[in-house]
Amino acid sequence: MINRQRAARLEPTQAIGGIMNILALCTGNSARSILGEAIFNQLGAGRVKAYSAGSRPKGVPHPGALRLLGRRGIDTNSFRSKSWHEFTGPDAPPIDIAITVCGNAAGEACPVFPGTPIRAHWGLPDPADAEGSEAEVDAAFEATWLALTARVAAFLALPFEKLDPRELADHLAEFGRMEGAA
Repeated sequence: MINRQRAARLEPTQAIGGIMNILALCTGNSARSILGEAIFNQLGAGRVKAYSAGSRPKGVPHPGALRLLGRRGIDTNSFRSKSWHEFTGPDAPPIDIAITVCGNAAGEACPVFPGTPIRAHWGLPDPADAEGSEAEVDAAFEATWLALTARVAAFLALPFEKLDPRELADHLAEFGRMEGAA
C-alpha cells in the first residue's frame, strides 16, 4: 500500500537526517525480524535505520538468533522482543518501510505507523521452529540470515532515495520472491 500523498519521490524521514527508517515485523519478534533489524543496520549504516517488532512478541529473542548475532560479531545487548505498538505512539520514529518477514504478520491487520510506510512482505520459514541439535537449529538460523542478507543487499544496491514509492514497492515485492521465500 503506497502513501499517495507523498511526492513523486520517496523522501526518507528527516527525523534522523534523511535516513530511511525500516521496521521488520514478525509475529513473535524473536527470530526473523530481529535478524532483519540487525542485517539492515549492519549493511545499511548511514542510509537506513532499522527496528523490529511483533504483533505478539515472545518477550525475549530466540537463543539461536542471539548465538548467530554473536558469531557475526554483533552486540546483542540492544535486541529485545517488543510489540509493534511501540511504533505507533507520538514519540515513535516515523517509519518509511514496514516489511513483514512471516506469513502470520503479513495476514494481520497492522496498526497505523507514523510516516505511513510502504509495506512489503518477505516471508521466510521460521528458524525458531527448527528442531534437533543446537547445530541443526543454528543451521536454520544461518539459512534465514543468508536469505535476509540477500534481500537487504539487493535493496541497498538500489538508489532507493531516488525512486518513487511505486517503483520502490515493486522492487521490495520482487525481493520478497527471492530464493527461500515462504
